Amino acid sequence: MSVASEVPPVGALLRTWRERRRFSQQELSNRSRVSTRHLSRVETGKAHPTPEMLMHLSDNLDVPLRDRNRILLAAGYAPRYQDRQLDDASIAAVMDGLRRLLDAHLPYPALLLDDHWDIVDTNAAVDQLLTGCAPELLEPPINVVRVCLHPDGLADRISNLTEWGSHLLQQVRHRAERTHDQRHHELVTEIAGYLDKPDAATPSQGQ
Repeated sequence: MSVASEVPPVGALLRTWRERRRFSQQELSNRSRVSTRHLSRVETGKAHPTPEMLMHLSDNLDVPLRDRNRILLAAGYAPRYQDRQLDDASIAAVMDGLRRLLDAHLPYPALLLDDHWDIVDTNAAVDQLLTGCAPELLEPPINVVRVCLHPDGLADRISNLTEWGSHLLQQVRHRAERTHDQRHHELVTEIAGYLDKPDAATPSQGQ
């Protein structure tokens, strides 16, 4: 028999995001102009927040959109943000426009990436750029950060690899800290290994 995973109460989710942002209740109160007393009651489940209050607090906590949906659902409200697949007919016109932009960059390489740095689409020049990379790195989904820094990817062709690698690591780490997405954390650990940099700055994923 399968058992559905338990969804944390909305107050616990908000407290987790507040702690991830390293805010005290007083700091969040100052930012959101919501009293610390009310914040405490929401976090402990003694007050049931409105959808507007949840979105207001999420704004001040910089909660990613997918997680805002989870917060709304935990409080018994309908999600507000649609998570469409890239082949969804409703965004076909947007994707066509983006592909035209990619082609407009020829003869220079241009790529369209998702929020994990996986390639969604490219123009024809990217094929030449990736020539010589290990075949396993080019199996979909192709991750641009991995291809850039992997020793069997583009690393040997990057003259300022140390500086560029540190920049990419900082960008991925920043996104991991913001989203607390497991895949972002795993990518931080992976590319830090390519750069021989200890990943001591990555926050705990156990929250």
